[in-house]
Amino acid sequence: MIGAIADDFTGATDVAVALHRHGLRTLLYFGTPPADLALPAHDALVIALKTRTVPKDEAVAQSLAALDWVRSRGACQIYFKYCSTFDSTAEGNIGPVLDALADAVDAPMVAMTPSSPEHGRTQYLGYLFAGDVLLAESPMREHPLTPMTDSYLPRVLDAQSAHRSGVVPLPVVRRGPAAIADRLDALRAEGVRYALVDAVVDDDLAAAGQALNRMRLVAGAAGLAAGLARAHEAAKIHAAVEDEQARNGDPVPATAGHTPPPLPTGRAAVLAGSCSARTLEQVAAMIEAGRPAYRLDALAVQDAEVLAREALAWYDAQWPEYGAPLVYSSLPPDELRDVQRRLGRERSAELLESALGRVAKGLAERDVTRLIAAGGETSGAIVRALGLPGGLIGPEAARGVPWILTPSLSLLLKSGNFGEPDLLLVESQ
Repeated sequence: MIGAIADDFTGATDVAVALHRHGLRTLLYFGTPPADLALPAHDALVIALKTRTVPKDEAVAQSLAALDWVRSRGACQIYFKYCSTFDSTAEGNIGPVLDALADAVDAPMVAMTPSSPEHGRTQYLGYLFAGDVLLAESPMREHPLTPMTDSYLPRVLDAQSAHRSGVVPLPVVRRGPAAIADRLDALRAEGVRYALVDAVVDDDLAAAGQALNRMRLVAGAAGLAAGLARAHEAAKIHAAVEDEQARNGDPVPATAGHTPPPLPTGRAAVLAGSCSARTLEQVAAMIEAGRPAYRLDALAVQDAEVLAREALAWYDAQWPEYGAPLVYSSLPPDELRDVQRRLGRERSAELLESALGRVAKGLAERDVTRLIAAGGETSGAIVRALGLPGGLIGPEAARGVPWILTPSLSLLLKSGNFGEPDLLLVESQ
């Protein structure tokens, strides 16, 4: 069984749907659940944390607590999920968390890749690309919390970790799982603990998944998790076929997967806090389409409770018959830098996240049954404010962006960079 630990909430939904899509019965929880929580039948557990930008010690402590929980529930392979844009500066948390998890499971070698071709993220010779440009030349260079100014991942990871990194280059990957395993053995003999595996198409990730499906600790974005899921499901089907044939000689059809529940319906609202280029496009698309939109202005009001109260009063005054309204704090880079300069980066982020969480709670009290959140930090703030423990993975609104179905409402938690420009144009029913 796979136990996945994600460093933000949208990343958790991304990896959960990758596992679910490839046939694994997947449960998703927001934060580490209580020890006595009863679980339905499952093949994978995903714990959504909010540790990408918290202090290192806190990130490590939360990750180790999640590790203990999934291992106590039978997880034999651990997957540490980080963003497909790596999202971690030289002072970041990926290295310290990996060091702690690897020590805890006694993993001499950890293979990983942030590659996720369906999202335009690929790794070649250790360099991470966003689309057809190097990561450090993409809009991620201007990220407000984790600006990525170096595209060579071994160098980025070495700055964070106490251990050495190496690369499994694409020509090796293309020779298949056995060649990948041989390269990992060679790197380990050289004293390398972290191996970054090149992948530019899904077949590369499938080969990596076969090579790594028995490794104690693996890390990366949802692309590699999908490769692992394919390998695990193939092994599970093969074992079931052999078992049935041994009993009565009749083969079992090699089918897998689940029929997802239908798309949720009901009153909807959109909350956007991400300042990524794609989310800014999506916000602009809503406004251009004439959807009611309200911006939280941290410079005008520096009290989260007041910001939320005014936003909810606006909502109450103009609730439209059709089309989900938008409450947002997303800003283009120049305006964002001005807010951060005047209020401070941490203070402005905390203020706006707290306000969006309060707005989400108020909307739920107003019979909104579908909430769409844009941004990992925003999603984490909203889930915490609502006090939701977790939910079932439902249908995808975009690749890697599934609806999460809870008894009280349905959530769509969108990573800042994900989705087409019209993703947020949800009809309210």
